Amino acid sequence: MRIFDPHIHMTSRTTDDYAAMFAHGVRALVEPSFWLGQPRTSVGSFVDYFDALIGWEPFRASQFGIAHHCTIALNPKEANDPRCREVLDVLPRYLAKDGVVAVGEVGYDSMTPAEDEVFAAQLELAKRFELPVLVHTPHRDKAVGTTRTLAVVRESGLDPAMVLVDHLNEVTVKEVADSGCWLGFSIYPDTKMDPDRMVAILRTFGTERMLVNSAADWGKSDPLLTYRTGEAMLAAGFTAADVDRVLWQNPVDFYAQSGRLELGSQPDGDATFAGNSILRGARP
Repeated sequence: MRIFDPHIHMTSRTTDDYAAMFAHGVRALVEPSFWLGQPRTSVGSFVDYFDALIGWEPFRASQFGIAHHCTIALNPKEANDPRCREVLDVLPRYLAKDGVVAVGEVGYDSMTPAEDEVFAAQLELAKRFELPVLVHTPHRDKAVGTTRTLAVVRESGLDPAMVLVDHLNEVTVKEVADSGCWLGFSIYPDTKMDPDRMVAILRTFGTERMLVNSAADWGKSDPLLTYRTGEAMLAAGFTAADVDRVLWQNPVDFYAQSGRLELGSQPDGDATFAGNSILRGARP
């Protein structure tokens, strides 16, 4: 089983996590920029964080045989802090970098006017840099927030095929599936989504445009729940090809639209990497 985790915050994880992920088939990941758990009080703190996402963290992942990419944005929660607004001015510098495969996480936390403004501005940046977008749907009032998210995406004029709407559940999946956007599901120990619920959604909606992630961060989370979801799919009668579609090919296809996804050649004799190749410049 080969796994591409399309949303995981390795800045908050240990080297033991990297080792365990590799042992369970994780060979690539995308780390979205996000809220670190406490307020950042200056633009400089974001600059240091973004520099780590494009420099140190890819190096750290490479020590464990995992290809690391990232997404860059002013996250929805901190969009409400006036001290962070100037981050929008430094984003273009980072959105031009190799290894940055999308704008994200953008979207809503509390659905405030400030979040509206920052969300729309970053969708415009995605259009300018021809990058995909990773959208965070709010943890409160999720159905309302998802409907509002899709309306803003439509207003932006972005191709829905360039948009991944994340943190979905049974209440929001159909609306996003009907929109033409890609669908993201965060598998968590106690909240959001679990492997068995994910299997039920895949039975109903199929595997097209479906991405499964661990979204593991500084909270109670598990970077191996992508693997557990693959196990649950196989136990439920899905084929190995189905599992590969959801856990590998779908995230590859989505992020390859950036033209910057680089997975590299893999060691001979490791079936996990069968058919893998460098995808710099590739588009599905």
